[in-house]
Amino acid sequence: MKIKKIQKMTKESVSSHLLELRARLLKFIILFSILVVIGIPFASEIYSFVAAPLISLLPDESTMIATEVASPFMAPFKLVIYVALLLSMPWLFYQTWLIISPGLYKNEKKFTAPLMLSTVILFFGGVSFAFFIVCPIIFKFFIGMAPDSIQVMTDISQYLSFIFKLVFAFGIAFEIPIGTILLVNSSITSKASLVKARPYIIVLFLVIGMLLTPPDVFSQLFLAIPMWALFEIGILFSKEK
Repeated sequence: MKIKKIQKMTKESVSSHLLELRARLLKFIILFSILVVIGIPFASEIYSFVAAPLISLLPDESTMIATEVASPFMAPFKLVIYVALLLSMPWLFYQTWLIISPGLYKNEKKFTAPLMLSTVILFFGGVSFAFFIVCPIIFKFFIGMAPDSIQVMTDISQYLSFIFKLVFAFGIAFEIPIGTILLVNSSITSKASLVKARPYIIVLFLVIGMLLTPPDVFSQLFLAIPMWALFEIGILFSKEK
């Protein structure tokens, strides 16, 4: 009887967690959908802003092109979805914290607000770093390396996919200090263990840079090097119990 009672409590606990997870995801989807609806009327303006880093570097006779029939319509619409996803990420972080927070001790909960704020700032810091600094450098290099016989005319769908992958990867990568601090503060690992594993972690960052960014070595290094620096910052600010 006692075993059945434990099994029943376990099932109820799992069910309640799944229901809460569904509710949190539903709230995220609702906000995401609202942002998409709001952004659709401004699709052209958003596209002009996002395309500016590349268009400003293109030769006078070059321009963006659409290689598919539906691309002129679908590309701005996809961009609105990308932007809505990026803007709704803080809400997703907040919903995640609400799921985690009941399992925290009272002295740990007081760090929730600073960590939440840091999470949002670091995410958009990574997005801004990628869009305003990394992308122009990469585009300038690629366009400058093109032979005189090649006219640079980038497909809009390929360009938007490139931009989104890059900025999203940087946004997530900039969360490394938060993850490092949480791992050390929760005693899952220690500073000494992380320092000892540093060479393997650097290799891991290079692999992540290869998987998350477009297939060129510059994008990969532009992601892997900041990840390493942020990892070191996380170790610096983490405190062991």
